Amino acid sequence: MDTPVDRTDKPVRQVEFETMLLGRHSHLYNPRTRSSGGRLDRSAYVLLSRIQMDGPMSIGQLTEAFGLDASTLNRQTAAMLRTGLVERIPDPEGGMARKFRISAEGESQLDADRAEYTQGLEKVLDGWSAQDVATFAGFLQRFNSDIESLEGHPWPRP
Repeated sequence: MDTPVDRTDKPVRQVEFETMLLGRHSHLYNPRTRSSGGRLDRSAYVLLSRIQMDGPMSIGQLTEAFGLDASTLNRQTAAMLRTGLVERIPDPEGGMARKFRISAEGESQLDADRAEYTQGLEKVLDGWSAQDVATFAGFLQRFNSDIESLEGHPWPRP
C-alpha cells in the first residue's frame, strides 16, 4: 500500500497545495456560479473589473493588460457586446482604435456579482479577527503583485 504524500515537507509545497484548493473552492462560496444561474462568467467578471478600474480600453490595451492574444479577447469582448455588458465607443482621446466601455447593465451585473461574492467571503471569514483578515489580504496582495511582476502585467489597485 502506498504511503500518502506529505504535502507539508516544504512550505512551498503547502502553498502549491492550498492554492490548488483555493481555485477549487472559489465557486463554492460564490452563490451565483454559472451552474446556479449566475450572470457573469469568470472572464467577463475579470474583464469588466479591469475596464471598471481603467476606463475604456481597446483590444490592444486589453491584450497588453492581460497578456492574452487578440483573438481570445475579441471572442470574449464579442460575447460581452452581445449580452450588453460593454459597448464600443470611439477613443475618448482621439485615437484610431475603438474602445470598450462598461455599460450600465455591465456595471449593474458586476456590482451585483461582486456584492454576492463578498458576502460569500464574509461567511468564510466570519470567525476571523479583523487583524487576521487584514493580514491575509496583505499577503494575498503581495502574492498577486509578485506574480504580476514576474508576468509583466501589473493590475491596478484602488
